[in-house]
Amino acid sequence: MRFPFYFQLDKFDCGPTCLKMVAKYFGRSYDLQYLRDKCFVTRNGVSLLGISQAAETLGLRSLMVKVELEVLIKECPLPAILHWNQEHFIVLYKIRRKKSLFYGKTSNQFIIGDPAFGITKIDEETFRKCWTASSSIPGVALLLEPTSNFHTNKVMREHSPRYVFLLSYLRPFKRQLWTLSFYMILSAAIASSFPYLTKGVVDKGVASKSYYFVTLFFVSQLFLFLGSTVVEMLRRWLALHINAKVSLHIVSDFLKKMLRLPTVFFDSKSIGDITQRVNDHHRIEGFLSNDVVSTFFSLAIIMVFASMLLLYSWIIGVIFIGLSLLGVFWIFLFQRKRRKLDYIRFAHSKLSQEKLFEMISGIQEIKLYGSETAKRWEWEFLHLRLYRLNISSLKLEQFQTTGFMFLTHLKNIVISFLSAVLVIKGEMSLGVMLSISYIMGQTNGPLDQMVRFFKSAQDASLSLDRLLEIHQSREEEKEADSLSSEVDRKCLIGNDLILKNVSFQYQGPRSPFVLKNICLNIPTGRITAIVGASGSGKSTLMKLLLGSYKPIEGNICVGDVNLSTCTPGNWRRLCGTVMQDGFIFNDTITRNIALDGEEVDLARLKMAAEISNIEEFVSQLPLRYHTRIGNSGVGLSGGQKQRILIARSVYKDPQYLFLDEATSSLDANNERLVMSNLNSFFKGRTVIIIAHRLSTVMNADQIVVLEKGEVAEIGTHQLLITKRGRYYELIRNQLELGD
Repeated sequence: MRFPFYFQLDKFDCGPTCLKMVAKYFGRSYDLQYLRDKCFVTRNGVSLLGISQAAETLGLRSLMVKVELEVLIKECPLPAILHWNQEHFIVLYKIRRKKSLFYGKTSNQFIIGDPAFGITKIDEETFRKCWTASSSIPGVALLLEPTSNFHTNKVMREHSPRYVFLLSYLRPFKRQLWTLSFYMILSAAIASSFPYLTKGVVDKGVASKSYYFVTLFFVSQLFLFLGSTVVEMLRRWLALHINAKVSLHIVSDFLKKMLRLPTVFFDSKSIGDITQRVNDHHRIEGFLSNDVVSTFFSLAIIMVFASMLLLYSWIIGVIFIGLSLLGVFWIFLFQRKRRKLDYIRFAHSKLSQEKLFEMISGIQEIKLYGSETAKRWEWEFLHLRLYRLNISSLKLEQFQTTGFMFLTHLKNIVISFLSAVLVIKGEMSLGVMLSISYIMGQTNGPLDQMVRFFKSAQDASLSLDRLLEIHQSREEEKEADSLSSEVDRKCLIGNDLILKNVSFQYQGPRSPFVLKNICLNIPTGRITAIVGASGSGKSTLMKLLLGSYKPIEGNICVGDVNLSTCTPGNWRRLCGTVMQDGFIFNDTITRNIALDGEEVDLARLKMAAEISNIEEFVSQLPLRYHTRIGNSGVGLSGGQKQRILIARSVYKDPQYLFLDEATSSLDANNERLVMSNLNSFFKGRTVIIIAHRLSTVMNADQIVVLEKGEVAEIGTHQLLITKRGRYYELIRNQLELGD
């Protein structure tokens, strides 16, 4: 029986990919992104509980169990999803009894589908080590069986074939492609004339000892060669032109699509995942613009020359076609192994990149704690595994190439021998024999190109799978939604923010609630402070208010308008935000403050600088506001970064202002000055502040105390102090009050 298998596209996709394999085993195909959403994949991966919940939505009955290996073998239905090596998920398809040829003993053989490596057969000892931590500890499994709903549920099918998407980039170049096709046909016609000229030189010129015929044939060859050179130059120039345009369109569309995806998409992606997808474009560009064009030309040449060989001698023609196809078949024998090695190499390259990025970003901590050697060894270990993979890939490549070259040389030798025999027998002229030799020499290159095409197509196929995940993901908002921007803004300005029974959880229905039954009114034009212990849900609440996440239950309204019905981009244009993990870009100070990409408003820039109190340290820089900051520019202190972020939000001149620990890195003097300036700026605006410092929140019109995701208290500073409740407990040490 052939077991279904799919490679996982990312490090944390093993759970959804296993579920995709099990669903396919039972006869249903699902889109991986759909399953990923149902499993609630995060940057920390996916839990078995998340997979179980997703399986039940598909109509599969699920049961999570901890069982001994013997129970799994005898009683558990298969296929099942197993927790593997304490960090991964695989599918156990079948358990077979296998008899040893040498010892006559029988043992269990386990057939597993590992989304990181492929369908694999392993022995019982290896299986036990990977599934259970020790012989005394049971392994974890998710048992799955289809219910009656499984075959009646609506299937979220996979998207259109990947090459339909790929060829869409060639449609704008129809005229150039027709011109290119004409050049290829012309080149093939010129190439096909050379064997006839070679035959004519020998059979008519040399045989009749005619200088006239010899001169005529060689002059013809010279002109044809010059014509072929010109046509080839035009063909290559046109292909280069198409390549440059296609390359630009592919990368541009990818970045455009990626920037339209919701924040939650990036929660399950690492930097390595994204950068590797960008690198995948090089494969696709080469395949689309070089390999496809060159292969069509090579195929045309091979077909023309094969037809000529059949005309010369059907036996030679059949041998040429048969051994050529055998060589291509030899290459195909190893394609699955190449695909597996390519995928594993992708995963290790991503990890190697992430470790290198981590070392560079965390160099200060590495030096402070003397972990240079340990961190270098971590990278070297990954790179050593990558080196071994490259060696395995090289061995496979050499085996493929050696076999193909052997069949190619065998074909040349056999055809040359048969041609010589036919000449000796008088069934073929010497000119035809030399013509066949010329053809054999000219087809080696096109056949090599065909082989390179198959390898490139396989590489591009895997790269396309990864890119299509981005292109086929649901966008946060569509371009058409921007038409309603003015309507949205008019409805949203000057209204209270109202939360009605809002609840939120990150990892599915059975995961713990981060926020629960939040009922809150944030009055317009007022300052609302949100306080609470770490982990109480303050930052999550702010992300819900900004539209980065949607509530699991309840509604967030701006006046009478439900925030979920507004386009997120239009809502955020009204909001200024300072997050505690705000990002400083590698650009000038001016462009870090004015992020909208439009011409800088100097009056607003000056106002933002004064309110955030950055003028003093900016004036000391050689280029002032044109000084480049960020990773590749002038380094900033934590307080300076926060003031840049505050200036950025003030420059936007927002109706709603969200501040998440916006002054936590400022010293007391700077904080007092900045907050004094901000209090003047706050007038007439709706402000939500998250902070731990009393000085930041005590002047708020309303203070909301969160505890374990729920509203514990609401009131002014004085009222909450008088109540001596949870707020009093939070700020007692800052006030230095007794009991």
